[in-house]
Parts: sequence; C-alpha cells; structure tokens
Amino acid sequence: MAGTRNGYSEAEWQARVDLAAAYRLTDHFGMTTLVYNHITARVPGTDDQFLINEYGLGYDEVKASNLVKIDLDGKVREEGDHRINFAGYVIHSAVHGARHDVNCVMHTHTPYGMAVSALEEGLVPLQQDTYRFHERVAYHEFEGLAVDTDECERLVTDLGDKDAMIMRNHGLLTAGRTVAEAWTLMWQLERACQVQVLAQSTGQALHQAPLPAIEKTAGLLGQMHGSMEWEWLLRVLDRKDTSYRE
Repeated sequence: MAGTRNGYSEAEWQARVDLAAAYRLTDHFGMTTLVYNHITARVPGTDDQFLINEYGLGYDEVKASNLVKIDLDGKVREEGDHRINFAGYVIHSAVHGARHDVNCVMHTHTPYGMAVSALEEGLVPLQQDTYRFHERVAYHEFEGLAVDTDECERLVTDLGDKDAMIMRNHGLLTAGRTVAEAWTLMWQLERACQVQVLAQSTGQALHQAPLPAIEKTAGLLGQMHGSMEWEWLLRVLDRKDTSYRE
C-alpha cells in the first residue's frame, strides 16, 4: 500500500523506529532495570494511542515491529496476544492523556536517580550541565506500585507543565515533544543526580554558582532539544546493531 510500511503509516513506522532506538540506547548506556520500566511514544495523528514495549522483552530485544500499540483505556490495538506492564500503562496514559504537547514519556529506575528520589531535598543542580534543571523539576509523592488508576490525576497535577519529574522513593520521569528530546533529557537528569550524589559523598562544603549565572544557564540549555545528539546516537546504534529498525 502506498504511504505505508510493514502495514503501518510512514509516520507511525518512523515513531516505532525512534522508540525502539530509545530502548536500545537505554540498554547501551546501562540505564535499564532488567525487563522493567518503560518508554512510550504517541502514535502520530492520534490523541489516544501510544506505543509501549512488550512486557518481558529486554531493552536489547525491542525493535520497531514488536512494540505494542495501546489506547488510553489500556486496550491493545495490535493483533495477537501481548503483555503490557500495567504500571507502565498507568503512568504513561496519565501523561499522554493530559499533555498533548508531549509525544514521548520515559520512566527509569536508574541508580543515581533512585538515590536522589530518596533525598528530602530532592535534586540540587550543582554544575553547568545540570543547571538546566534549576526550578524545572516536578515531584510526585510515592503511593506504592503504580497500579491504581486513581493516581493518574495526582501524577499529572504534580507534573504540571514541566518535562522532568522525580518520583519520590521511586525513580525519574521525563517527557518530550520527540523521542530524542525525552531520551536526552533523561540522560541529562540521571547525570545531574550522579553529579549531586558524588559531590555530596565527598563530605566537603559545596560551592554554588551565583543565582543569576544559574538562571542564565538554565534558560540557554533549556532551548536544546536533543536533535543533534540524537543523530550521533543513531549512528552509534547502527554501527552496533541495526535490528532495532526491523
């Protein structure tokens, strides 16, 4: 059929390739938790459908063709039998349903992100690269495993219009207009948590930059959306394994 690829529209197939790349990159950079956690992408041209990983596959096994399309009610829109991480559905359907400016949502349980999620003070940006998160991080209180759809409203209320969230005693969440934006923002958020934990672990007094410099830096870095890095990241993947494109 004209304008389609492997039974999907060209736009959806590209979204699938980008999302599969995000899973492979998460594995490549060591940000996985076995087969758990999730990254989702809105199906182009829809307000109520998104793509998610098949529950049980490792991130290194995800490819464009085995992503699963579901709707905001949790109904699978693919043929065959598929397993979906219900907590993934709860978290991601909440954001996709409330934030139509968001096309990709990423959630991780990374070591430094989990560590900072357990700190009462939360994230403390301490260095040039991490100042992009100055007053740009939301917080959501832990309510147990995210299997209660009643939590959706509170989660999106806490997220508001921000694109980065620390889920208390849980992990990290980022949202972006593109897969590239959400993924690179997550990499940067985890790095910000790492810098904080390492700096605090020295036990030495911490030096903080002047507030005007922090605010200026946050504004400039906030204009970067990951597109340049994404082109290189895809080249890294393609040199390693192109099967994510299948």
